[in-house]
Amino acid sequence: MSIVMAPESGSEHRRTRRQRTLKQGKVVLSDWTTLDCTIRDINAEGAKIVLGGATSLPPEFRLISVVSNTIVPVRLEWQRGLSAGVAFAGPEEPVTAKKA
Repeated sequence: MSIVMAPESGSEHRRTRRQRTLKQGKVVLSDWTTLDCTIRDINAEGAKIVLGGATSLPPEFRLISVVSNTIVPVRLEWQRGLSAGVAFAGPEEPVTAKKA
């Protein structure tokens, strides 16, 4: 998996246009550590997220949409500073509480 940096020219390379949004999200790492983020735009194939602080994201993780209370596996496509583009890698599912 190679991570591609976002083009500086701002040219559009995705097949379907993303819809602008401003939703609270959470990045969920493999050890269930969470990082707050904002989902800035989204379409059926992926999303752009903005992190709350400097973090190097792994190639694969899960993304929670707090408003819809759903979780979806994603692949990191690019990351530049606090912004990152992700591709959805599986079905979206309702978030369920982990039992202790």
